[in-house]
This record gives sequence, C-alpha cells and structure tokens, in this order.
Amino acid sequence: MTPFKEQKMTLTERARIFATAAHAACEQKRKYTGEPYIVHPAAVVALLMQIDPSPEMIAAAWLHDTVEDTGVTLELVTELFGTQVARYVEMLTDVRTRQTGGERIHRKNANLLHSAVACPEAQSIKLCDLIDNSRNVLEHDPVFARPYMVEMRRLLAVLTQGDLGLYAVATRQCEHNILAIHRTLGDEGWYQQLWQQYEAHLPLSVVLARAQALA
Repeated sequence: MTPFKEQKMTLTERARIFATAAHAACEQKRKYTGEPYIVHPAAVVALLMQIDPSPEMIAAAWLHDTVEDTGVTLELVTELFGTQVARYVEMLTDVRTRQTGGERIHRKNANLLHSAVACPEAQSIKLCDLIDNSRNVLEHDPVFARPYMVEMRRLLAVLTQGDLGLYAVATRQCEHNILAIHRTLGDEGWYQQLWQQYEAHLPLSVVLARAQALA
C-alpha cells in the first residue's frame, strides 16, 4: 500500500481526507447541531479561500483542531504534511484545554497569549475559526454567548496581524452579537462585569507587551 504521504493527491486534499478521518474516528460532532465535526474545518477553509491562501495555510485550516481534539500529534502532522503546516497547526492549537484542567478564564487567558504570538498566516486562520464559531452561538446558547463574546473581543485585540478583510468580518460579527445580547438583557452591565473579570486575571496590556517582546 502506498504510504499516505506519497499518494498522488495535493497537500490540501490529503489534509482534508486526514482531518475528516481523524475527527470521525473519535466520533466528534458539532456541539449544538450534532453534525460531523468536519463541517467546521470545511467552513474555516471556505472563509480562508477569500484571501488567496497558500496550500500550507489551507492544509492547516483543515487540520487546525486535530491535535487539540483527536489525539493526533504534531510529530505526525510534521511527518505527513511538512514543517510549515505543523507550525501553523501548533499556533492554532490551544495550550490549555478542559483536559489540562483549570478554570475556563485561566485557560482562555493562556490561549490568548499563545494566539498573540502566532504568525500572520496562523492569525488569519484563527480569524476564520472565530467567524465560524460565533455565527450561531447566540441562537444556540445565549448564556454561554456572553463570556464567549468577551473572549472573542479579547482575541480580536491580539489578532491584528491577520488578514484585514477577515479581521473586519470577525469584528462586525462580534459587535453584532454583543449588541444583540445587550438588547436581550436590556442593559450592558454584563459585558463590563465579565471584561473586568478577565482583565483582573490577565490584562490585555500585559498580553500585548509580552507578544511584542517575543516578536
């Protein structure tokens, strides 16, 4: 049998097939719809295609959740798809998850710094990830949407090296959702309260300073 890496397919096609199999193997589904999880990477790729990405970026978009969610290792990604793709995937993989433990606010702040030092290409993919994940969160889970929108806005503050067009789309979607929550609750106090909680643990100014120092 021809090794997967040597099969006569493009890099992006191999990444699509591999990601589909990896997410299916652990029976991963989308949280609210129950759809096969691969619909999310597919949506991320579709958004990314708007900016004429490199094949390595497209492959990383397909693979961006495989290490975090399926048990695939970065070593295997490197072996099958090359160093550049693995580098992007590493930048898109959360360093703190529910599996590693700890409160959500601590996990998200740790991942915020990780995203802040990602390269422009990885930040562009991350913007696509945010756009897709935030599309219907308010409809499916209005309570969870509140901290998620605060986390999204904090992420947007550090993803400024990503594609400007994608950044604008993500920002508009974030603002739309925040305003919708304001209207539903009848006040804006929820946002300030949650924002201050995240800032108390890790101020954005500290994240940006660390990112600049590591650049």
